[in-house]
Amino acid sequence: MKQTNENVSIPTSDFSPCNGHEDDSIKTRKDSDNDDLGTTTSSSSSTTLNNSGSISSPSMTTGNELIVLPDSSFNIRIHAPGLETFELPVTTSELVQEIHQVLMDKEETCHRTCFSLQLDGNILDNFTELKNIENLKEGSLLKVIEEQYTVREVRIHVRHVNELIHSCDPIDAYNGTNGYSLCIVNDITNTDIPLNSDRKKGIETNGTDFNVPEYLLPNQKDVQLTPLFTTNNKIRPLQCLKVLSYSGWNPPNGSRKLHGDLMYLQVTTCEEKSFHITACTKGFYVSQTTDEKFTPKPVQPKAIFHSLVDLLNNISPIFKKTFAMIQRKRCTKHPFERIQIPSQIHPWLSPRFDHTIDFFRAEDANINKLGHEDHIPGQVRDWNEELQITKELSKKSLPERLIRERAMFKVHSDFVSAAIRGCQAVVDGNIMAINPGEESKVHMYIWNNMFFSLGFDVKEHYKDFGGDAAAHTAPTNDLQGVRAINNIDMDGLHTLGTVVVDYRGMRVTAQTIVPGILEKEQEQSVVYGSTDFGKTCATNEKYKELLEKVSAMLKIKPHSIKTEKGDIIELLTAIECKGIIGNDGRHYLLDLLRMMPPDLNYLPVDVEHISPLMKQYDYPQTYKHRLCCLRQELIDTFVEQKYVDFYRSIALNLSKLRSTETAANDSTEQTNVEEVKRIVNDIAVEDNSREIIQSACRSIGSMKDNEFDVRFNPDLFQPHVTLHQTPTETAADIKLLKEASEYLVLKQIPLMIQDFQDHTTVPVDGESLSESMHSRGINIRYLGRVAQLLSQQSSLIYLYDIVVTEILCRSAKHLFRNYIQSVPLHLLSFSISHFLNCFLTIISSSSSDCLSDELSPSISTNSTHNGTTNTNFSPTNSTNSSSQKSNNKKKNKKQQQQRKQNPLMRNESLDFLSVTSKTFWSQLSNEAKARYNFDLNCDDIENFQEKFNVRRTCILRSFCLKTGLQLSMREYQFDGTNKSTRTAHECFNEDDIINIYPKIKQTPPKPSDAYQFFTTGQQKIQQGLLREGFELISEAHNLLNNVYGPMHPEISMCLRLLARLNYIMGDYQEAFYTQHKAVMMSERVLGIDHPQTATEYIHMALYSFANGHSTNAAKLLCRARYIILTCCGENHPQISLIDSNLGLILQSYGDYENALKFMENSLELNKKFYGSKSLKVALSHHLCARIQSCRGDFRSALVSEREAYQIYKQQLGDEHERTRESAQVLKHLTEQAVVLQKRMNDVVKGQLLMIPSITIQQPSFQNVLEMLNVVNGILFIQIREKDLELIREELNKQPNDDQQPTTPLVKSISEAAEQAAVLMNNEVD
Repeated sequence: MKQTNENVSIPTSDFSPCNGHEDDSIKTRKDSDNDDLGTTTSSSSSTTLNNSGSISSPSMTTGNELIVLPDSSFNIRIHAPGLETFELPVTTSELVQEIHQVLMDKEETCHRTCFSLQLDGNILDNFTELKNIENLKEGSLLKVIEEQYTVREVRIHVRHVNELIHSCDPIDAYNGTNGYSLCIVNDITNTDIPLNSDRKKGIETNGTDFNVPEYLLPNQKDVQLTPLFTTNNKIRPLQCLKVLSYSGWNPPNGSRKLHGDLMYLQVTTCEEKSFHITACTKGFYVSQTTDEKFTPKPVQPKAIFHSLVDLLNNISPIFKKTFAMIQRKRCTKHPFERIQIPSQIHPWLSPRFDHTIDFFRAEDANINKLGHEDHIPGQVRDWNEELQITKELSKKSLPERLIRERAMFKVHSDFVSAAIRGCQAVVDGNIMAINPGEESKVHMYIWNNMFFSLGFDVKEHYKDFGGDAAAHTAPTNDLQGVRAINNIDMDGLHTLGTVVVDYRGMRVTAQTIVPGILEKEQEQSVVYGSTDFGKTCATNEKYKELLEKVSAMLKIKPHSIKTEKGDIIELLTAIECKGIIGNDGRHYLLDLLRMMPPDLNYLPVDVEHISPLMKQYDYPQTYKHRLCCLRQELIDTFVEQKYVDFYRSIALNLSKLRSTETAANDSTEQTNVEEVKRIVNDIAVEDNSREIIQSACRSIGSMKDNEFDVRFNPDLFQPHVTLHQTPTETAADIKLLKEASEYLVLKQIPLMIQDFQDHTTVPVDGESLSESMHSRGINIRYLGRVAQLLSQQSSLIYLYDIVVTEILCRSAKHLFRNYIQSVPLHLLSFSISHFLNCFLTIISSSSSDCLSDELSPSISTNSTHNGTTNTNFSPTNSTNSSSQKSNNKKKNKKQQQQRKQNPLMRNESLDFLSVTSKTFWSQLSNEAKARYNFDLNCDDIENFQEKFNVRRTCILRSFCLKTGLQLSMREYQFDGTNKSTRTAHECFNEDDIINIYPKIKQTPPKPSDAYQFFTTGQQKIQQGLLREGFELISEAHNLLNNVYGPMHPEISMCLRLLARLNYIMGDYQEAFYTQHKAVMMSERVLGIDHPQTATEYIHMALYSFANGHSTNAAKLLCRARYIILTCCGENHPQISLIDSNLGLILQSYGDYENALKFMENSLELNKKFYGSKSLKVALSHHLCARIQSCRGDFRSALVSEREAYQIYKQQLGDEHERTRESAQVLKHLTEQAVVLQKRMNDVVKGQLLMIPSITIQQPSFQNVLEMLNVVNGILFIQIREKDLELIREELNKQPNDDQQPTTPLVKSISEAAEQAAVLMNNEVD
């Protein structure tokens, strides 16, 4: 059994208890929608939220010390009209604006927006920090003073009231709008997050309330979909009003403006009464106006209400009652359920909601308003200036870096959301192209200070690189280049804000605009790089100076090229990378699509450039384009390996030179890097050290002959590029590139497979598999190779199924993109449902006769075959005669003219109607072979399921998430489809397609200081210093909070680690509260069916049980099991872990039948994944024996425990503690079985009239908790303080050489948290 110091838990008595759980209401403070950039920057940097809900201030680091900036907290009193005075806790670094936000969120004062705060009669400025206000101290009274309205304030007030009315509607969460998303953990636990820590009482009260749903029991055929996104379908949203809208009498005429009228509203109450309301400077009143006649006089002369809610309460009793209920419900929700998330997510299933009247939604959708932001009145935001100016902010001290990073993240988030709106408007035809006379696919757009282009090959720019396929890939490659440059964060070098959006089959790239670039031709603007792939080229001294550091860090080799005119130009990047000096004087770098070296395995190169071993693996492979590049993660790992080889080469030559040891070669190869470097440090003493270093440099392909400097030439094998260097130099460049490409296939992929076998990484679905591959620098196009290696490992067959599903769904996504581009707009729903039917059921006939009647006439008149057919889905047997071609020639010409003039007109085709399952799967197999070199060899979905153990619901989920599809929430009967004819009973119909959402690719900025705290905290945890580690990770959490705001995936990771630390240190209650937040945050920012959310549920279940709430623990585990079933099915290690936990918890409150089902399922899965003789299997046998003995089935228990004993004896020996424990259990069970058999014999002989009851001892709470800890890999090892000090001294003595090969900084908290999880959550094996 593994017992590593990472899992050491120091006795809890050594630590003071953690802070208790504090009120979370303060967390709802957020940046006002009406703040300008400068305000947001300053306010957000002032306060952060720690894991217990309190506010903490930014911190500074000096060396290794942590210095907290002085920041005191105190209470102030607030007096609002009509309410009693109440207290509010604040800190000195808060802004007055944040108190405004709290009051606008508080139940009693939420309907007030137009007010000021006064202290001793003086109005406080919204953007002043509290510490700068004179006479503000503990107990000071702030008065809420109602202010006069303006037109803008009326708009803000009415919108705020409308938001409050709809604050509990689920529709925004399902639609994925306004930063809302689903969160159902509190519904699952019935909002029962108890404060009581009395465990015994918890077990009694939580006894038998919960029965496991049948669809979650082991070995079910398929999984239900309906419970995935909702826990109660019967709850209907509360309705306050029928209609709240702006009146048609707006705007007030000149006469009424002079009377103070600002705006007119129209309200229809639930009592079916209609009112016209006038908003004036003093407030709101009901006027005598009707729909037909304008009568501005008030109905009641003096009845003016400052708040619209007060007025509506007065005229509608139903509104008064319902609005109060909604606000109570809103305020009972945890703040994490209500805070808006920074990056919008969309569920792939949704109920079908009725479309309701909402005039504010209609106003938001107006294109004239799209480009305007409320907080910069009358102008459009200059996105480029905002992004660049935040990058240029000072970063010398920690507080300055926090301000800078927060501002960068805020502006980036705003830019991304605006870019998404713009991209959707482009595809919807809502924006006019700047080149409307050209063909629609080469259109370009400018809107809201952003430039939009489509993912098609414009003017054959990529003709030699793969045409449209290359043009589609170029934006994502460019995005990787932008990420690489931004991570270096070099002063003076700027990149453009870039977002890539895939929407309705179109790829749209949104970029900020270089100042002045639109005023002249691109050729005139470019001062560095080439606009025509090397025919002409420019260079610039300033750019060379800036790019020198960049090229060194990105391992790009400086190289010279020869232009058509014979000019020799030195470059430090790929040739198409362009440098443009904007009118603002900044140096911009554009077209970064080849910042990484090319991938030799996927380039059409000569065979001599490929090694014989790689030829055996069928490399090089043909691909759809020539823009295949290696990933930066791979380059970093490869160069690090080269660094080790460099030292080993030197050490080897040194030892040969000395000839002091006979077995120098063998010993040197086996030494670790530290020992090698110790030898190398003696180089200076040697006379021949220079030759040794030069020899080592030559052997590893270093660019310099006297030091380690490995770099790649990015312009190798590029068409039109003539390199100006010697053949020897070119050969060396190619050799290095060949080694890197081989390293990827021969080292990195097998290493990843080894990680899978060791269970250090366990992907659950395609997304987590992609992350695992990318983190190791493996491109997705190598999925076929990964599948090939996995198929040879019987214990990894579950991963093989995940990889094949990913290949299938990615291939289907590419087909879907081409398929949907040519479908007439009015047939999108029908065509998508037909696509899904061909994909996931068997359709053997044409669909043309299945179109609904209302669409048929429009097809015949509007959608003609114009000759531009969809190449991927052209019917196999359709032939056009020459007469038809001649008849259609004129018509086609006319339509092309129309398309040039009308940007909305597409190359529409009805070819999709002829697609059947057979033709579709034929295309799918071709796509999988072309992209991933994988042979599907399947004719339809049933054939696929016979070959691979994959559920159709898992395929459907994966496909919807990849394409942005949202389907109706219902149970889909895949097997009930009529195979011979198309009927109304087919699986998918057009009403099932609810929406298509955009899929986003972006490069968000990363906070640097938080990662340093996090990694230092990890090191402390490894050394057993849990308290110090906890404090450092808490500080990392605070810094992340400061940069990202309260909601972000990386904060969720931090919270999970803090909860685990709390649990190990014995504070179960704090662990539970912290993990509850982690679950809510994961649901909100990742999705309620994300695999990471399932992991959070498992942790929360353990802490819930530790606090005595066994029923809730069972519910949470059932939810986790459900998520994993939906992601990948039942054949997965996570299911075996969940089932072990569930079995123990169900056993704890007496549900032995279901407990045994789950435990036996876990046993079978563990045998499959870890081998029948592994310690995990032994533990599963033992746990089964416990449940069987509780049921009185001693014979089965004896068999199970004997199996466990045999494994322990074989693996650990007779004297091991586990073996002895198992032997004692065997002895006890044997005695119990003998007693039971004896009594049974007595009954048979007639000596007893009835079978006497056997006393079965239910396992104690502490015993179950200990077993749960073992199952979840939490080992408590008691170590004396003296021994712990010795361990720390040993760790501190470890050599720490400056020349050690540097490991890349952790790219994200997610990766760091995963590393910590391996250290702290190392499962028992």
